[in-house]
Amino acid sequence: MNTWSKSKTSLRGVAALILGAMLVTTVLPAAAQSDPLATLRAEREAAEARDAARLAELVEDRDALEAALEEARQLHAEAESRHVELESRQAELESRREALDSRQAEQGDDLTAVLAVLARHSGELRDALAESWLTVGGAELPPRLNDVEVLRPEHLERLADSLIALTVETGRIRAFEAPVAASSGEIAPREVVRLGNLAAFGAGELLERGAEEGVLATVTRTPNEVAQQLVAFQAGEGERIALDPTGGQVIEALAQRPSLQERFQQGGVVGYVVVGLGAFGLLVALLQYGYLLSVTVALRRQLMTLDELRDDNPLGRVLLRFRALSDAPMPEALEARLDEAVLAELPRLERGQPLVKLLAAVAPLLGLLGTVTGMIVTFQAITVFGTGDPQLMAGGISQALVTTVLGLITAVPLLFAHTALAGRSRQLAGVVEGQASAALAERLEHRRPAITAKEKGSHAAAMA
Repeated sequence: MNTWSKSKTSLRGVAALILGAMLVTTVLPAAAQSDPLATLRAEREAAEARDAARLAELVEDRDALEAALEEARQLHAEAESRHVELESRQAELESRREALDSRQAEQGDDLTAVLAVLARHSGELRDALAESWLTVGGAELPPRLNDVEVLRPEHLERLADSLIALTVETGRIRAFEAPVAASSGEIAPREVVRLGNLAAFGAGELLERGAEEGVLATVTRTPNEVAQQLVAFQAGEGERIALDPTGGQVIEALAQRPSLQERFQQGGVVGYVVVGLGAFGLLVALLQYGYLLSVTVALRRQLMTLDELRDDNPLGRVLLRFRALSDAPMPEALEARLDEAVLAELPRLERGQPLVKLLAAVAPLLGLLGTVTGMIVTFQAITVFGTGDPQLMAGGISQALVTTVLGLITAVPLLFAHTALAGRSRQLAGVVEGQASAALAERLEHRRPAITAKEKGSHAAAMA
């Protein structure tokens, strides 16, 4: 009976502890959630009443108290086991720390300095090779030694192996497949050829490191002669390839060279006007020169058959009009009629020459106009933005220089065309005038005997 009383007293003590814990866990949330004091007091009294009722129920129920006591004992045993495990772990870590301290003490200051130097150089080397071509489809970067506390042989071996692998990759040509971003922004897998640490290309285009990790991108523009060599080399049909020892600076400079169309666009409106007038003048000159060539052929054919005059050439038309004249007019009148017929053919032969000459003179003036306009734009940019950024002035200077060049380029061929047209027309006019003078002289020679006989008859009648 005394044992049961003691057990009952122990169970009551455990129950009281459990009740206190439950009371604390119940009252604290209620107190945290209720702001008014009256509500807090009412909830606390209600919780105490519930706990008292539950405690009375547990005191009467011996099995429930024993189960709660057994659960508490299990939790205590688990806590003790965890405590022992943590103490063992702490002792192990302490032993490891002492071993590391002893090894570090054995190394001394010299090895510590060596570790610091290796850590610094390995980090600098990784940063320097981060954007190189060696890591694209090739070797890996050397490991970082910043987090290493004790220098070990395996650290040196890994660093040496990495450096040897990177050195070997500098002399290798590798072909692999990698995602490449085109100029349009589309990313697609493409066969890539990497030439050591110098360059990488694919499908005739030079490549560069993209913004995303592991993605390459095509350069803005690959020169045509370089692209042809790249295509031939990748196909195995050529042994020569263009390399840029400056790391892409020369290729970038070549890519920035504007094309012929871009040159015209830099000239602006004045440049388009100059080119348009030059094209129109050359077209007029070509058409007129073609007409003069056809006239030359017809004239040569007419010179071979002067007895059969045709109206498909200036000489034939002049001689036909001259032969249609009667013998009555005086020699001065015949010469005047002949000059009229020759002068009527000259406008056709000299057609287009004044226009070509005018355009040849106007083109440089328009180029000068574009130059002045471009300089005005340049000075306006300087006024607004200052001289700190040369790119702001490049547009106006380009327009100023390009329009001048276009004006000169347009004027030079037009001058040559005008000279060719004038020379050809003068040659044809000289042939026509020569043949017309010969025809006039021949007619006058035939009329001279008849006139002389008539003059003699008139003189004899007067003497009689």
